[in-house]
Amino acid sequence: MSGNTFLKRIDWLSIFIYLALTIIGWVSIYSSTFSESNPSILDFGTFYGKQAFFIGVSILTVVFIFATEANIFERFSGIIYAISIVLLVGLFPFGKTIAGATSWYNLGFFNLQPSEIAKVATALALAKYLSDIQTDLKKQKDKMYAFGILIIPAVLIILQPDPGSGVVFLALTFVLFREGLPLYYLAIGLVMFIIFIATLKFGTIWVVIAVSILIALFYLTKKERVKISPLPIVLFFIVSVTISLSVRVVFDSVLKQHHRDRFNLWLRLEKDPKKLEEIRRSIGYNTYQSEKAIESGGFTGKGFLQGTRTKGDFVPEQHSDYIFTTVGEEWGFLGTATVVLLFSILLLRLVYIAERQKNAFSRIYGYGVISILFVHYLINIGMVIGLVPTIGIPLPFMSYGGSGLIGFTLLLFIFLKLDANRLKEWG
Repeated sequence: MSGNTFLKRIDWLSIFIYLALTIIGWVSIYSSTFSESNPSILDFGTFYGKQAFFIGVSILTVVFIFATEANIFERFSGIIYAISIVLLVGLFPFGKTIAGATSWYNLGFFNLQPSEIAKVATALALAKYLSDIQTDLKKQKDKMYAFGILIIPAVLIILQPDPGSGVVFLALTFVLFREGLPLYYLAIGLVMFIIFIATLKFGTIWVVIAVSILIALFYLTKKERVKISPLPIVLFFIVSVTISLSVRVVFDSVLKQHHRDRFNLWLRLEKDPKKLEEIRRSIGYNTYQSEKAIESGGFTGKGFLQGTRTKGDFVPEQHSDYIFTTVGEEWGFLGTATVVLLFSILLLRLVYIAERQKNAFSRIYGYGVISILFVHYLINIGMVIGLVPTIGIPLPFMSYGGSGLIGFTLLLFIFLKLDANRLKEWG
C-alpha cells in the first residue's frame, strides 16, 4: 500500500486540532516561564525547552504508531496492561516523590509518570475484553471483571497518593454503559455522589428527610397499574441512610487535611470567615489567583508576554495544571473560547470516528479515548475557574510534562491508526 494512499486514510482534522492545541500549549508554557535573561527557545534547561523536546519525541511516537501494524495493539493489549501494572507497583519501592506523591521514576534526563501510560494500557485492555465475543455485560462475572480492569490501576494510583489521576480511570465506566451496562449503575453512582455532597453541606438529618420526601412523592405520583415491591424501596432508604452516616467518618478519617480543605472551600463548609479566608489563601490560593488572572484578560487579553499576573508568578504551577490561566490572561475570552472550541470539535470528531468503526475493539477503544480526554478537559478547566475542587490533573496536549504529552499522543494516535486501518480494509 503506497504512502500516498495511507495519508488519504488519516483523519487530518483530528491531527490539525492536536497540533493546534500542542502549539498553543507550548506558546503558553514559553510565556509563563519566560525569562529575559535566557530567551533561547532551545535551552533544554527551561520548561519550554524541555517541552519542545517532548513535542519532538511525540512526533516520533506518531511516526512509530503509524508504521506499526494496527492489530499489534489489540493482540498485545493484555501484555501492555500487565507491564503498566508492574510499573505502577514498582513506584512504591523505587519511585520518586514530588509534592507528596510517589508517582515518578527518575530516569536522569526526565521523570517518567507511569500513570499516563496506564491510561492508554487500561483503555486497550478494556477494549480487548469487551470486544471478546464471549463477554456479556449482563453477566455478573463479566461486569466484575470489567470493573476490575479499571479499579486495579485506579487504586494503585490513589495509594501513591494521586487521587486526581485515579479519578480519571473512573471515566472509562462510560465505555461500559456504551457497551450495554445497565443504566441503573450510573443512577446508583450519581445518587451516592449526591448523598455524599448533600451530607457534607446540610448534614445527615436533612438528607434523611429529603430521601423520605422523594420516596413519598414517588408513591403519590406513580400510576396505580405500576406494581413495585416495597423491598427495593426499603433497601434504597437503608443504603442512603448508611452512606450518609458514613460520610463524616470517611471525610474525617480517610481524606487527608488538604483534601478536606478543598471540599471546605468548594462547598463553603467552613462557617468561620477567618478560617475560610485562611483556607482560600493557602489551599485555594492557586484557584483564586487563576480566576483573577483570567478575569484580568478581558475579551481580547493583554497580549503575548504581557500578562502581569503571569509575569509576576502569582499562579503556582501555571505552566502545568494551570496553563489555561495563561491563555485567559494573555489572549482573553477569545483565546479561552478558541481552546474550548478546539477541544469540543475534537471530542465530537472522535465520537463520529468511533461510531463508524466496524471492528468492536476499535469502537470501544475510541470511546475510551473520548472518555479520558473529556474528563481531563472538563475537570482541568473546571478547577482553573473554580467550578470543581483542585485535584491536579493536566490539560491534554497543553500542560507541561513529557509523560503527559506522550501518553495523550499515544492515546489519540493509536485510535487514529485503528481508524485508518478500517478504511484500508473496507475501502
